[in-house]
Amino acid sequence: MAEHRIFHTPFAKVYPLYLQKAQRKGRTTEEVDQVICWLTGYTLPQLQLQIEQQTDFAAFFAEAPQLNPNCGLITGLVCGVRVEEVADPLMQKIRYLDKLVDELAKGKTMTKILRQ
Repeated sequence: MAEHRIFHTPFAKVYPLYLQKAQRKGRTTEEVDQVICWLTGYTLPQLQLQIEQQTDFAAFFAEAPQLNPNCGLITGLVCGVRVEEVADPLMQKIRYLDKLVDELAKGKTMTKILRQ
C-alpha cells in the first residue's frame, strides 16, 4: 500500500489550519500549541523550529521527544474513522492530533483534552 501524501506534507502547511479551526471557535494559538506539545513532547521553541524548518509529518512525529503516554486515551471519530482503530502508527498519531484540535474547537476544557 502506498504511503499517504499527508506523511510528506510539511507540518507548517497544516499548522495554520489547526489555528484557524480553533480560533474560529474562540480558542487561542497558545491552546493549540499546548495540545501539540502535550501530545508530542516538544517544547514551544522546538515546535517553532519544526515549523520554521518545514518538517513533514513523518519527520515531525519521528523527531518528537516523546509521545504522551496518555495518548491512548484519545478516542472517537475523526473524518468518520475511529482514531483508536487506525492501523498505521504514523496515521494514528496524525489522527490523535486532529482529534485534539477538534476537541479544542468544540469547546472542551483543557483538563479533558489533556486527559488529566
